[in-house]
Amino acid sequence: MDILQIVIPSTLLWAAPLILTALGGIFSERSGVVNIGLEGLMVIGAFTGIVFNLETVQVFGNWTPWVALLVAALVGALFSLIHAVATISFRADHTVSGVAINLLAVGVALFLVKLIYDKGQTDIIQKGFRKIDIPFLSDIPIIGPIFFSNTYWTSYVAIIIAIIAWFIVFKTPFGLRLRSTGEHPMAADTMGINVTKMRYIGVIISGALGGLGGAVYAQSISSDFSHATISGQGFMALAAMIFGKWHPLGAMGAAIFFGFAQSLSIIGNSLPFLQNVPSVILLIAPYILTILALTGFIGRADAPKASGTHYIKGSR
Repeated sequence: MDILQIVIPSTLLWAAPLILTALGGIFSERSGVVNIGLEGLMVIGAFTGIVFNLETVQVFGNWTPWVALLVAALVGALFSLIHAVATISFRADHTVSGVAINLLAVGVALFLVKLIYDKGQTDIIQKGFRKIDIPFLSDIPIIGPIFFSNTYWTSYVAIIIAIIAWFIVFKTPFGLRLRSTGEHPMAADTMGINVTKMRYIGVIISGALGGLGGAVYAQSISSDFSHATISGQGFMALAAMIFGKWHPLGAMGAAIFFGFAQSLSIIGNSLPFLQNVPSVILLIAPYILTILALTGFIGRADAPKASGTHYIKGSR
């Protein structure tokens, strides 16, 4: 019980940003646009969340982290328009555009940090997401102390959003149209679906969720922003998306798995069975597990058929 009370909240804390960002990747790729720019979207979200938090904490008080999440989602959505315009309107290579997004995000964010704070990183925020006991649920015997005590609101917000995303993608007319543009855009066009519009919407949603994931990470784990704040988290979210076979609930499960691996690098020394494991092994464990997961499952995971392809209305 004591071990579970340490491991599960820590796992969900690290998994939350991955869940949100992986969901963003699903919306983009289900529409037919490959998005390896998730890392860059997280960077922009983390930067926006921290800067907004620092500059408006006197205005919003305890609500500052939540408002910062909304602002980060909005900025992430706007930033993703660069990828959307490049890949959908100008028919640029999706992978090249995604790499450009990753490089551009880091460059712009660090330039603005230097411009605003005259140093390589921001100050530490005073109002971030802190550990809480969820009212009523934490009082449930056995389950309460494990899942709902000493935990974070953001962990359960991410899980709820994953369930909502599953419902939208697989149970609504919008989700059917989105998936059709990623599987067979010509057939979707024949049925009167605006392929370009649906792909734009998919990429914009991915930007919003990626920005949200970056802001959650920055305000609950790092508490500031620098060049190393989002160090591979976006690529890990991309791996969770593939590992989860482009399914919201599958991606959530994969993100929780990667979150567990990352949490071991922090809490490993406090667990009896990992006390003697060298810290460097725990630090590289998430990346090793990511590689093993992808090499073991990527061959069995089929991306949407038209993902990464361009579509010109009326083409045959």
